[in-house]
Amino acid sequence: MRTGRLCAAALAVVLALGGCSDDESTGHVTTASTAGPSTTEVSANETTAPPAVTDATETSSAPSTDAMPVEGRGLLVNVTTDDTWSANMAFSLATNAAGQGLDVIVFLNVRGVYLADAERMPATEGTSDQNLHEKIAALVDAGAKVIVCPSCAMEAGLTQDDLVDGAVIGEPGGILPVLADPNYHVISYTEPTEN
Repeated sequence: MRTGRLCAAALAVVLALGGCSDDESTGHVTTASTAGPSTTEVSANETTAPPAVTDATETSSAPSTDAMPVEGRGLLVNVTTDDTWSANMAFSLATNAAGQGLDVIVFLNVRGVYLADAERMPATEGTSDQNLHEKIAALVDAGAKVIVCPSCAMEAGLTQDDLVDGAVIGEPGGILPVLADPNYHVISYTEPTEN
């Protein structure tokens, strides 16, 4: 349940503030927008949205996140780790964001490229009955794009033929226009740190 609550809080941050990353090992959610960074921290034990989101919706006339239009807005989910817990959170958030109408791109890079390797045993994390390869398929079915960093894939010895259906190796530098687009917000899931 803690994971679901944190994911819901992170999605609320994405819709209200513009983007986030969460690291369950530290219990923080950090938001960033290509238009300008901001930070919100959420304890992993909190059961509600971050205070910035709660304050904005409860004490102002700002529209609720349910009513916010998302047409023309995008979310880039940057996954640099093959840690299955982090990947589960990233894929779940990306699928939820696509379901909310955001244009979603999941960018697998550094060790994250291994998540799309069809030869690796896909893990099942959290309360989901889907393994990570099935979650990639669900992302694509929801309209998201799953792009694998070309230089990272080469470093890992992976080709397009090695990847699960739906994941594609991108073009060198192809992600740069998305990073420069002010309509896209970036969420990064990185290697967990030891406590």
